[in-house]
Amino acid sequence: MTTMEFHYKLINLQESLMGFAYRLTSDKDDARDLVQETLLKSLKFCDKFVDEANFKAWTFTIMKNTFINNYRHSLLQNTYRDQTKESFYINKTEASDSDDAHSAYSAWEITQQLEKLKDVFRIPLRMHVEGFKYKEIAEKLNLNIGTVKSRIFLSRRQLMDQLNR
Repeated sequence: MTTMEFHYKLINLQESLMGFAYRLTSDKDDARDLVQETLLKSLKFCDKFVDEANFKAWTFTIMKNTFINNYRHSLLQNTYRDQTKESFYINKTEASDSDDAHSAYSAWEITQQLEKLKDVFRIPLRMHVEGFKYKEIAEKLNLNIGTVKSRIFLSRRQLMDQLNR
C-alpha cells in the first residue's frame, strides 16, 4: 500500500473511529483526543501495517489498546506523594458504597456469610478478593482455570443468596 493510499484510508475511517471512541469514553472531548492519538499512532507505525484487508481492524485495535493504556495510566496518576518529612505515597480514591453508613450490608455481615460457604467455594473467592489472578488461584489449588472461574461465580451467587434472605 502506498503512503497516499494509507492516508486516504485513514481519513475515511475518522468518522467510524470517532463513534468507537465515543462508545469507549462516553465523552465527546475525550473521544476526539482518543481519535487524534490513534491517528498519530497509526501514522507513526504505518510501516508495521502488513495486511491491507484488515486495515480497519488494525486501526481499531490501536485505538482500543491506546484507550486501555490511558486508563491504566490514569489509575496510576491517582497516586501522589505527600510533602511531609515521611513522604507517604497515597492513593486518591472515591468513597465506595461500603464506606457509606447506609450501605445494605456491613463488612461483618458479609464476612459471616462468607464463612458459611463450603471450602471449595470460599477459598477461591477469598483468594480472588485478595487480588490473586485466576491463573494463580488455579495453580495454587491445583485446579483448571475454568473450574476456578466457575467456583468464584457460584460462590458469589451463593453469597448474594445468603445475604438476601
